[in-house]
Amino acid sequence: MDKIYDVTALGEMLIDFTLNGQSSQGNNMFEACPGGAPCNVLAMLNKLGRKTAFIGKVGQDQFGRLLKDTIDELGIETKGLVLDEQIHTTLAFVHTFPDGDREFSFYRKPGADMMLTEEEVDYGLIRQSKVFHFGTLSMTDEPVMSATKKALETAKEAGCLISFDPNLRPPLWESLDKAKEAMEFGFRYCDILKISDNEIQFVSGKEDYDEGILYLKEKYKIPLIFLTMGKDGSRAYYKGTRVERKGFRVKAIETTGAGDTFCGCAIGGILDHGLDMLTESQLGNILTYANAGAALITMKKGAIRSMPEPAEIEALLHK
Repeated sequence: MDKIYDVTALGEMLIDFTLNGQSSQGNNMFEACPGGAPCNVLAMLNKLGRKTAFIGKVGQDQFGRLLKDTIDELGIETKGLVLDEQIHTTLAFVHTFPDGDREFSFYRKPGADMMLTEEEVDYGLIRQSKVFHFGTLSMTDEPVMSATKKALETAKEAGCLISFDPNLRPPLWESLDKAKEAMEFGFRYCDILKISDNEIQFVSGKEDYDEGILYLKEKYKIPLIFLTMGKDGSRAYYKGTRVERKGFRVKAIETTGAGDTFCGCAIGGILDHGLDMLTESQLGNILTYANAGAALITMKKGAIRSMPEPAEIEALLHK
């Protein structure tokens, strides 16, 4: 089958409410930012000129319609997006600490994204894609867990490259053991893994990042692993080589979406070069570019609407 899409992602789309100052009465004011990790990744890929499609579910409510309109406007294919008549769109309130790091309060018991069924997945979109991308938030509950697993099998059969970002959010799991199981399920399928420093420590039980990655590579034979280390930059592990590139120093106001921006840029680089014969210099360039993209988004609120333009990334690279 012809590959019409560069990347199709399946998973959650939600509203991130981020603090945006106080009213004259002294009340906190929140900004409704369209988000959800898999769709954030697509938004970055769209900026890079890639053709993308999203599979997921939102509520047939004002927030769900806002999300659909937002990604329609960006040019992400929405025929795989289902609107649920009964269950509301998932909401997340983002509490930011002085250093730009954050914690989340989720309103998702249940949320529409959890309600996607196997029958509702548009498998044609997956078969027509070069890359299939997913995370673990679509594995916290049924029926979306079964939908994710069926989608993955379809992607494997269709010869898609499979990209996985666990995106660990402890409050959404009934136990951390369940979260770990879902991460390990993803490791068995993926060709490209994007994992953060705290996630590798969590899943491998090893303090040292390199030891943790080695454990994953030996156990799951993942061809390419990207490790993100926040402001310290990132590493790529590929066929026995390890490449590291420093982060960019910027005035961060909020880190929401930084990992997703990195992930979108990294997948873009793999689409450019292929996965089979990557050189150290190509990997280094992919890391530097993705680090720059991730740095830029920390200077804005929200994710889907805040993705950096390629020209902005190039400007930061040349500084």
